[in-house]
Amino acid sequence: MSDFAAVADLVVVYVAEAHPTDGWATSVGMSMDIRQHRCLEERLAAAEMLALHDIPCPVLVDTMDNGAARAYAAMPDRLYIVLDGVCVYKGGPGPHGYHPEEVRDWLQNFSG
Repeated sequence: MSDFAAVADLVVVYVAEAHPTDGWATSVGMSMDIRQHRCLEERLAAAEMLALHDIPCPVLVDTMDNGAARAYAAMPDRLYIVLDGVCVYKGGPGPHGYHPEEVRDWLQNFSG
């Protein structure tokens, strides 16, 4: 991500938990017990746990009405590039449509 610091502001937006232990949980790769958030404080605490994993960019948190997730169809995860307020790249929904290399290619072409 640092390769593109001069041309892009990268952020992670933490939305509703995709695999809460009290909901649609999966045992594969689950190292944390995160329940579905019932209030903003719980969502913020979960986002702080994510940030402990050396995420190399700011971690923003969606509101409890899930406005960002709804606006960007972000569940369970999705990559976007927004340029001057316009979406210029919309990745497929994860995990199968999650292709970070497409974002890298777009940014490389953009930055020349």
